[in-house]
Amino acid sequence: MHLAELNLAHLRAPIDSAELAEFVALLEPINAIADEAPGFVWRLKESESDPTATVVHDYGDHLLINFSVWESLDSLWNYVYRSPHLGVLRRRREWFLRMAEPYMVMWWIPEGHIPSLAEGMARLERLKAEGPSPEAFTFKDSYASSEAVSLPAAAEATK
Repeated sequence: MHLAELNLAHLRAPIDSAELAEFVALLEPINAIADEAPGFVWRLKESESDPTATVVHDYGDHLLINFSVWESLDSLWNYVYRSPHLGVLRRRREWFLRMAEPYMVMWWIPEGHIPSLAEGMARLERLKAEGPSPEAFTFKDSYASSEAVSLPAAAEATK
C-alpha cells in the first residue's frame, strides 16, 4: 500500500502578487526536494515545464492544492518535518490564512494507483464530516496500512 495525501492552503493574496513572491520563488526548490525524497512516488503538477505553476482547479479562488503519493507514512513525515520543507512550513502564516476546518487528509491506496483530485477532495470532506478513520486521517490520528487493509475483513468476522 502507498499513502496518498492532500492538503489545502488559502492564499493571503493572488499567487502572482508581490506579497507571495518569496513563496513562489521557494516552490521550485521545495518541489525538487520532494521529488527526490526517499519514498516519494508522485505529485499532482499543473505543468511539467514550469515548476512554479500551481494546480488549477474549480474548488475556489486563492486555494492552493498539494496532492501527492508516498511509499509510507514515515517517508512523508520525513519530507514534511525533517527536510528543508520544514523551514517553509514554519513560515506558512506569512502566505496563507488560518483554516478553521481540516485542510489535510491522508489515506492508503494500492501501490500503482494514482488518485484523482476529486477522490482527494471527497476524502477531505469525509474527514470533516466523520472525523479520522482508516479511510481519511491525519498525522495526529494516523492508521497503519495493515490496519486500513484488515479493518473491513475484521468487521465482517465480528458480524
